[in-house]
Order: sequence, then C-alpha cells, then structure tokens
Amino acid sequence: MPLAYTGYDWAVLALYVGLLALAAWWSTRNPAKADDYFLAGHHAPAWLVAVSALSTMQSAATFLGAPDNSFRGNWSYLASNFAAIIAAVFVARLLIPRYYALGVTTVYELLETRFDATARRAAAGMYLVGRILASGARLYLAAIAVSMIIFLDVEPQHIMIAATLLVLFGIVFTLFGGLNAVIWSDLVQVVLYVGGALIVLVLLWNSIPAPAAEIWSALSDPPGGGDKLQMFDWSLDFSKPFTVWAILTGLVLLNIGNAGLDQDTSQRFLACADAQQGKRALYWSMWMTIPVVALFMSIGSLLYIFYERPDLMGNGATAMQGFSGEKITIFMSYILSEIPPGVRGLITVGVIAAAAINSGLISMSAVLVSDFYRPWKEARGAQVPEHHYVNAGRIGIVLLAFALLAMSVLCFYWQRYTDMPLLEFVLGVMTFAYSGLLGVYATVLFTQRGSTPSVIAALATGFVAILLQQHYVVDSLGLPAAMKTLAFPWQLCIGAGLAFLVCLAGRPHPQR
Repeated sequence: MPLAYTGYDWAVLALYVGLLALAAWWSTRNPAKADDYFLAGHHAPAWLVAVSALSTMQSAATFLGAPDNSFRGNWSYLASNFAAIIAAVFVARLLIPRYYALGVTTVYELLETRFDATARRAAAGMYLVGRILASGARLYLAAIAVSMIIFLDVEPQHIMIAATLLVLFGIVFTLFGGLNAVIWSDLVQVVLYVGGALIVLVLLWNSIPAPAAEIWSALSDPPGGGDKLQMFDWSLDFSKPFTVWAILTGLVLLNIGNAGLDQDTSQRFLACADAQQGKRALYWSMWMTIPVVALFMSIGSLLYIFYERPDLMGNGATAMQGFSGEKITIFMSYILSEIPPGVRGLITVGVIAAAAINSGLISMSAVLVSDFYRPWKEARGAQVPEHHYVNAGRIGIVLLAFALLAMSVLCFYWQRYTDMPLLEFVLGVMTFAYSGLLGVYATVLFTQRGSTPSVIAALATGFVAILLQQHYVVDSLGLPAAMKTLAFPWQLCIGAGLAFLVCLAGRPHPQR
C-alpha cells in the first residue's frame, strides 16, 4: 500500500527548496551582458561545468528508468555509456576548438560561417523543436512521479498540477541568475539525487538477509535463464537498444548530438575560460556518468532480489503492479510502499532534482536570443544596451516553460500509446532533432559540399525519417509494421544517414 506523506517529508522538501534558493541567490550577479547571462562570462571552473553537464545529461529517465531497466533486464544500458566516451573524443577534437575559435554563444553559429544566417537559424530552430520534445518528455516522467508521491494517484489533473509546479520551479531558479545560477544549483541537485540513491541502496541492501555471494549467484543465473548482470549484448537483434552494435553506431551518434550539437549540454562546455578547459569538463562529465548510472542500476538489481526472489528474502515482498490502473516503475513502487517517513521526502527531492528543467530553459533561451532575436534586432539597425538581451532571454524562458508544459501533456498520451519503457521513450524522443543536425554537421566537418537549401532539406529529412518510424504514424498511415520494431539507435542511424545524403546534394561550397 502507498504511504501518505508526513510532516517530516514536507520538511525535507522545504529544506531542499531553501538550499536551492540559497545556491541560486549566492551565484546571481545580476548579469548586465548577454554573455554573462548565457555563458557565465566564461568564468565557470571546469569541475563545476562537469558536474552541471552530468546533471543535464542525467534526468528523471535515469532516476526512474535505469533501476527499472536492470530490474527487468540486465546491465547492457551501463555499457552504452562507453558510447559517450567515444563521442566525447570526437566532440573534444573536432567541435569544441572550433566553437571557441569562433567565439560563439550557440553552437549553430558555426553554420553561418560555412553557409549563411539562414542555415544557422534553420539548425537553431530544429534544436528548439527537438529540445521542447525531449525536455517535455522528461517533465512528463517527473510529473508522474511527483503526482504519485504527493497526491497518491496518477489522475491526469494531478499530473498536470505536478508538471505545472515543476515548470514554475524551473522558472524561478533560472530567471534571474542565468547560466551561472543554473550550474551552481545543478551542483546542489547532483549531490541530493545521488545522495538519495545511495540511501536507497543502503536500505535495500540491509533489508535483504541473503549473503552477497547468494545475491550475486541469483543475479548471474536467474530461474528464467539469462544473466541479469550481463553488460555486453552481442546479439544482432535490431529491436534491442543497447546491444554492442547499437552502442558502436546509433548510441555514439546520439552522444555526439547530445554533447556537441545540443545547446542544452554544449552550452556548459562553452562557459569555461578556454577550449582546453571545455574539453577537460567534457571528459570529466562522461567518466562521472558511469558510476552514477551503475548506482541506479544496482538499485534495480537489488529490487529484483527484494520483489522477485522470496527464497532469498524469507518473506517475499509484493511489488505494486499498477497505481490506480496505471503502470509504474519498480523504483516508484519501492519508494511509495517501503521508504520510511523523512527519507521518502529526500527521495522526492531526488526525483525533482533529476527532473529539473532549468538547464533546458536557459539553453533554449540562449538560442532564441542569439540566433533569432539579436540578429533580427541588429539587422534593423537598433542600438540597444546589452541588458536588453538579458531581459529578452528572461521573457523567452517564461514562454518556453509553458511550451514544455504543453509538450508534457502530449507525452502523456504518446508514451502510453507506444507502451515503451521510460528510458527508451526519453532517449528515443531525443533523436528527432539529432538526426538532421548530425547529417548537416557531418557534411560541414568532412566535406566541401552543401548549401543553405540542402541544410534545410536535410534537417527536415532527418526529422521526418524519425517521425515515420513512430508507432502512431505507422499505424495511422498503414505503413509496414516492421517500421515499429527498430530500436531508437537504429532509427537514428537511418535518419542521420538520409540527412547526410540530402545535405551532400547541395552544390560544393568551400569553407570560409
């Protein structure tokens, strides 16, 4: 049975809000320039940027999805993080030095140096669409968790309320201090959600009476066969998202898109003093991700013992299979039914911290101002102070926050239609923007071809290629059912490959 919130839980939640407010206030310098607001004045230390990037790359999907993944399957998702290491080498060598050499605020300014402002705005627009999709999906997952914890149900209106609270929370802690406030609040949030996960791990371990050797044996040789500790899946099953072949192809591409082409993440690495510091922060963040993911997957493995192996538990616990008729993750089942008062409030803090949308808001606002509003304003010959663009960024944050809220409502129906696991759903949503951007940037980096029309066509091709592989679209258009079976890394390979070919079709264009 789910347990009601107590005064201790509310006190912990209030303490979290206070700590985050203190961090945001302490880091706020009332930035007068757009560069200070969007890039922290290039004064962010590499270690802090690495922690902030870790917070950005982790989300409610990792917090809730990684334990569910190892509970139901194995540890192959952890192996996918090696794709991030490969991608980091690519981004550090080929992209970050170029961005710093050009002195860009957003990574899409690179396309203006190769083509023109229209190509830059097309890529920036594709990022905005993709980030609204991806951040809206993260917001949706977090809203489900918060609704279950606070309201003890998953009624649509309560999920909407939870999403609205998270949006308001994100606005407040992003609006005034800009990126500097975001990265310092990210530090607080990482400490809290990793700390909450460690507490759960200790509670779980102490609740299982079996010795470590028996737990290991039960995981490596479960009754149904297979190995729940398997990390490397060498099968050629294209419906699996975390096989070795998917890791070396689609997941490497996904991580290149995330670290080098997604302003939400790359903005952090541009906030350092120079390219060398930015590259160092990138490498640190990727290596730090591995133990964090391993922590959450360890929780899932112990939950398997706790709920599915009564022979090792003495008196086996029964996991809730639904919540008011809705499916929930096994981690949420444990939080709602087993975590004691006070600690449950801390875990709630972990969910909220992992779901924070402030990083997405500040990055999207930077793109709106730097790639659209400022060029438009300057083209009209308007002479305005730098603080004008800071205020424009703040207005953009509010508007974008409500766009994320609307997207979270759409994701409510989208994810239920596909019935995909939380982790795969969120990662799959990210491919919409990345497929076109990967094709365009591959053309820019490795060829002399391409033109503004081919860039626009490539971005559209990548997006449509992913769209045509979505379950609802396949069913609605009567397309072959096999199009629904490909895992998202292979969908990304198809989309990026097609976008690359389309972008190549543009007339040869020598680099400037």
